[in-house]
Amino acid sequence: MPLDPIVSALFERFPELLTYRVWETTPQEAREAYKALCNASDPKDLAIGKSERIEVPGPAGTLVLRAYTPVAAGGPTLPAIVYFHGGGFVVGDLDTHDALCRTLANESGCRLFSVDYRLAPEFGFPAAVEDGFAALKWVEENASSLGIDPYDIAVAGDSAGGNIAAVMCLLAKANRNTPRIAFQVLFYPSIALTREFATRPFGQGYRLDDRAIQWFYSHYMQPGTDPLDERVSPIETKDASGLPPAYILTAGFDPLRDEAIAYAAKLKQAGVTVTHVEYPTMIHGFLTMQNWIPLAAQAIGAAGQAVKDALK
Repeated sequence: MPLDPIVSALFERFPELLTYRVWETTPQEAREAYKALCNASDPKDLAIGKSERIEVPGPAGTLVLRAYTPVAAGGPTLPAIVYFHGGGFVVGDLDTHDALCRTLANESGCRLFSVDYRLAPEFGFPAAVEDGFAALKWVEENASSLGIDPYDIAVAGDSAGGNIAAVMCLLAKANRNTPRIAFQVLFYPSIALTREFATRPFGQGYRLDDRAIQWFYSHYMQPGTDPLDERVSPIETKDASGLPPAYILTAGFDPLRDEAIAYAAKLKQAGVTVTHVEYPTMIHGFLTMQNWIPLAAQAIGAAGQAVKDALK
């Protein structure tokens, strides 16, 4: 199936989507460029019931969450999503994923908590994982005051954030299913930070370049990091049984597609319920392009419905 005509037109209109050489920039330059891209490609101020900043204790000081209450909240106590933004562990923040989080909160009917975890290279592995787990535990422990059901908490994330969400499930399982995670949503996740997928289909010319992937991973996996650690590469887990049901979204022209599909297969083989949804004409990162790609909002809506069904 060919690349979506809308995406092809975007590459013609914005050739920097194809040619931006992140591996030749500094992390700060990359962050500014990514924020500019998200500002252009995503809608601003989508309707939301409420958005508020929350400061919680983290492993290295104050950790900031952004809490979203959906427009049509079904009652005082809601299910919850703890969300981890993408960006290769180096770029991205609460603002770059604001539209995605608003849409997912509204479509799922969940109170959503977006986590502003520490970024590499200033804070390499395991900083993001530690921040994520601290945020997840805090949300569960404070469920009553947050107006959420502690038995109906999902984790979600895109790209690097999908990695973190998957790792949260592994850590919770190892911690005797504490915090309790009822569902996991992985949007085109970066799930295998090993060399096995170093040469990928669509690794050049489709926005996320192989050289960019290696640039991101080299900042995150600093010297001494074991790429086979399941907290780095969730696909390396020795036992995937007992993990929460999963909704895994992949894009046909994404160099990370094969590893996400391999992880879905590994979960299924271990007896985990998995819904794998493929968008065959899409590229990596399309969910943060709702202004440009109408299918993005539809895809987030479908994922939101899956969360709603899972957390009934």
